[in-house]
Amino acid sequence: MFISEKLKNNDVTVSFEIFPPKKEISMDSVFGITKELTQLKPEFISVTYGAGGGTSKNTVKIASHIQNELNTTALAHLTCVSSTEKEIDDIITQLKENKIENVLALRGDIPKDSDFPRDNHFNYAYQLINKLKACGDFCIGAACYPEGHIECQNKEIDIKFLKQKVDCGVDFLTTQMFFDNNVLYSFLYRALANGIDVPVVAGIMPVTNAKQIARSCQLSGTTLPPKFKTIVGKFGNNPEAMKQAGIAYAIDQIVDLIANGVKGIHIYTMNRPEIAREIMRNISDLI
Repeated sequence: MFISEKLKNNDVTVSFEIFPPKKEISMDSVFGITKELTQLKPEFISVTYGAGGGTSKNTVKIASHIQNELNTTALAHLTCVSSTEKEIDDIITQLKENKIENVLALRGDIPKDSDFPRDNHFNYAYQLINKLKACGDFCIGAACYPEGHIECQNKEIDIKFLKQKVDCGVDFLTTQMFFDNNVLYSFLYRALANGIDVPVVAGIMPVTNAKQIARSCQLSGTTLPPKFKTIVGKFGNNPEAMKQAGIAYAIDQIVDLIANGVKGIHIYTMNRPEIAREIMRNISDLI
């Protein structure tokens, strides 16, 4: 089923994200994680895509397992900047063969020590979106950045590039992580004012590791509000306390989002089903 159809109703939807293992021998553990996550009955599970062919070969395999064996809608990530057009064609063929009809189209990180843009590559997400629209009946998602993409000069330019992607045929958007809900509300207003009216799914990152989130925010340009900085300062050196506090903060975000009419919640699980389970236990009566 197309994810866009799931997002059109008035119900709150909750979905999860996982990532492929770095080593092939870890596939069994990922299949175990996906089984645990599907027991929580998410609307869909997305599978990230490794750059440069590293873990990317497992994305379709895991998505197929989720959809065809666990009977849960799968969303396969697909990045284009590290792959040639021929490689993208091959992956699209694999998606069709495995009956994966939902794709999150991303540019991906620009490889180090390479010229950009490059010949024989899709250098921007909108080009990949055009390709997917021409190749078959896919439901296409794209990323959006409530605080603006780190490479954009300002939010106005960023929203114009987002509108370009949507105009190419994007069916829904998923946000980068954010820790201040007011940032999302402001973004949603600006998006709508610029004619972007597709469903937007809010990406929530439960923080359980203080050092990890500092690095992630540096790479993505995500800011931490004072309230969250206080939590990290207090509990960051105590892993169990940080885990509990991080989950509580994510739950508080989700409750506020739902109360303010946000229908789509996407949880970046970091392959830890126990975190997803705790969040779902606390919001079960809200969805």
